[in-house]
Amino acid sequence: MVKWIQRLGLAILAVAVVAALAALWKREEITRLLAVNSLFAPDRIVANFSNMDRAFLNVPLSQASGTRLPDGSPVPLPDGTEKWIADRSITAIVVLKDGKVTHESYYLDTQPGDLRISWSVAKSFLSLLTGILVDEGALTLSDPVEKYAPPLANSAYAGVSVQDILQMESGVAFDEDYFNPDSDINRMGRVIALGGALDDFTADLSVRDRVPGAAMKYVSMDTHVLGMVLRGATDRSIPDLMAEKLTGPMGIGAATYLTDGEGVAFVLGGLNMTTRDYARMGLLVAQGGQLDGRQIVPEDWINISTVPSALTEVGRMRYGYQWWMPADVRAGEIMAQGVYGQFVYIDRARNVVIAVNAADRAFREPGVSEGNIEMFRKIAAAQ
Repeated sequence: MVKWIQRLGLAILAVAVVAALAALWKREEITRLLAVNSLFAPDRIVANFSNMDRAFLNVPLSQASGTRLPDGSPVPLPDGTEKWIADRSITAIVVLKDGKVTHESYYLDTQPGDLRISWSVAKSFLSLLTGILVDEGALTLSDPVEKYAPPLANSAYAGVSVQDILQMESGVAFDEDYFNPDSDINRMGRVIALGGALDDFTADLSVRDRVPGAAMKYVSMDTHVLGMVLRGATDRSIPDLMAEKLTGPMGIGAATYLTDGEGVAFVLGGLNMTTRDYARMGLLVAQGGQLDGRQIVPEDWINISTVPSALTEVGRMRYGYQWWMPADVRAGEIMAQGVYGQFVYIDRARNVVIAVNAADRAFREPGVSEGNIEMFRKIAAAQ
């Protein structure tokens, strides 16, 4: 009888432990979902963008100590900048001229050490990594994506080439409206919050609204597919590849990637690092893939990936391999950009880089994009 009671007690304890663990998992899941729902709230957005690791699953990207960019002679920001900073809810600006910091400022109670969310600036980082792996022979741009990511063989991505993905020409139907709670991009956000698998979400996309390779349409899941391709081609995770081949050699210090429930990096927007390190990435591009005398990204890839190559509408912003150019692009003018005002603006002709973080809830309003480009050009011309 005593042994039976002991076994019963152990069974009850086991059930209690399982129930407690389930409750803990459910509480974390609910916490992440609530974080998604309040992520862009006016009173929280600035702090949230500096502390994404508090609410979302994440992994460290780099353990490097980081190298400091040298300081140059200070150059004041041009007239009109103060209003732009206030109107656009700018949180940080770092300007480089010839590889030296000529301006650095922080706003809305943010600090130089904050790891600011990149949003789609992360896409341009993935482009740089892709160039390294293409140069190493790990993959070929003309290959269909399912060669490296077999789960996509029965999806709308079947038969789409790696180059189509780089240029956002997959043809896959996808609603990118961040302000529509039922849009595809927000459904994807809930997958991350609830600990789901982004690979499964992507493989379930089954509808096309245009022919692959025929026209550029911004589909963030194309970048996730690129991540699937790179993982499949190397049998390694994106954070490991990034740390070894790109961010480590670049001297980037503390950085994190948000992940889904399977530990897969959120490559289309989940990078977090300091604004100085975003500027460091821009410097790498401005210098043809070199930093500190070391060729990190092949110069040929820099040259081919950062020019208008995707099929875009006349008068609209141009696109390359996960890089933006203004509609009236000038020689050597390139941008990585993310929602809510994240930018790495590069003027290769002047050897100027401008890294900006923001919490701009009005980023989609008419004239905002054009105004940002105008301000970047003014800052670059003043250096």
